[in-house]
Amino acid sequence: MAPRKVRLIANIIKGLSVNEAEAQLMVNPQKAGGPILKLLRSAVANGKQKELKPENLIVKDIKVDQGPVSKRHMPRAQGRATLILKRSSHITLILAESQNPKISRFKIIKPQRVSKRVKAGMASKEAGMEKIGGKEPAKPAIKEKEGFMKKMFRRKVV
Repeated sequence: MAPRKVRLIANIIKGLSVNEAEAQLMVNPQKAGGPILKLLRSAVANGKQKELKPENLIVKDIKVDQGPVSKRHMPRAQGRATLILKRSSHITLILAESQNPKISRFKIIKPQRVSKRVKAGMASKEAGMEKIGGKEPAKPAIKEKEGFMKKMFRRKVV
């Protein structure tokens, strides 16, 4: 991803607490938010390994530098080709521990992963709930008459 696009998102989270930065990245619709969010969560996990409290961490600095550029060609008219530069970025994230933690304005709830076996078990329970007392739910015996519009739009064009 081009550094120019990533810097727009990186500047938003500079100086925020980790919880607020994570909330900002989750809400932001731009594509660069995903990799930066992944990097932030990785940095917080590294901080936990070094016995730092995640609620005290703030984003001290975030730098986005240009990475290697891949060169591609696009065919154009009259046998010509134009050069396309696929730019990439190097992101450096520095977290710091603040002495006075701020109260978080957001509560981030991460969805839990459910295995396929558990999903299959839940589906069978839901199917069992539909049958009340071992009986199928009653279906209406009266069939409603179809209206003119339904008949009209059901017809095939000749």
